[in-house]
Amino acid sequence: MTNSPAVPFIAVVPARLASTRLPNKPLADIGGKPMVVRVAERARAAGASQVLVASDAPAVLDAARQHGFEAVLTRADHPSGTDRLAEVAAQFGWSDDTLIVNVQGDEPLIDPALVRGVAAHLAANPGCAIATAAHPITDPADIFNPNVVKVVLDARDIALYFSRAPIPWARDAYQPHWPEIGAMPTPPAAVTVYRHIGLYAYRAQFLRTYPTLTQAPIEQAEALEQLRALWHGERIAVLLTSDAPLPGVDTPADLARVQALFASGFASGAEKPMA
Repeated sequence: MTNSPAVPFIAVVPARLASTRLPNKPLADIGGKPMVVRVAERARAAGASQVLVASDAPAVLDAARQHGFEAVLTRADHPSGTDRLAEVAAQFGWSDDTLIVNVQGDEPLIDPALVRGVAAHLAANPGCAIATAAHPITDPADIFNPNVVKVVLDARDIALYFSRAPIPWARDAYQPHWPEIGAMPTPPAAVTVYRHIGLYAYRAQFLRTYPTLTQAPIEQAEALEQLRALWHGERIAVLLTSDAPLPGVDTPADLARVQALFASGFASGAEKPMA
């Protein structure tokens, strides 16, 4: 990514200890430090004016504090990371225009430039409550994979819709092959399919409002919480990048891969995992 202008923002790292596929995931050792600390380091490298680890588990908070990061206890019953951020925003009483970036606690390879970029993108779009990111994809295996979330944009790169379905649907290219997904062609050159990157910047004012918003039918159907914001008329600015982010950690295999990358001094873009 190109360098983004510096804007003041706060990074919050929400981290739940419970995980069905990888127990105690935030505390998993990566190069001698817990994963949640590695994520917090990436947030700090992005230039955040404050980095907070938010968790319902005292062990996670202790690990963060032992490595010099602020940590705040949150409730255990939050249905989403956004709800957890809303509780943190309420606790700290941040002003309406404060920018908060949600850096997921299982993304130890997140590019600091991307974190900084979504904050700057939100600052540059005062009519939006949220900013996020996306990159183009062309592989039909990704386009038709329901675990790969797609986003369609308007002429100003504001999100029109997010979906697990292949959107936009290139009718003339896809229809002759449907439903034989294995035979689906790449989209025509005139159609750009964007994969949504699950990194968000919020205005504190929106975070105070979010817990009061009712769940949206499209949110429930797609299992995508950002659709609640669109359903209630909020606007989401999308930062486009040509680079696919490095994957996060969901499984023991993911953890082993990341541990090996840190052990080898692997660099993410121009910024290496910190020792």
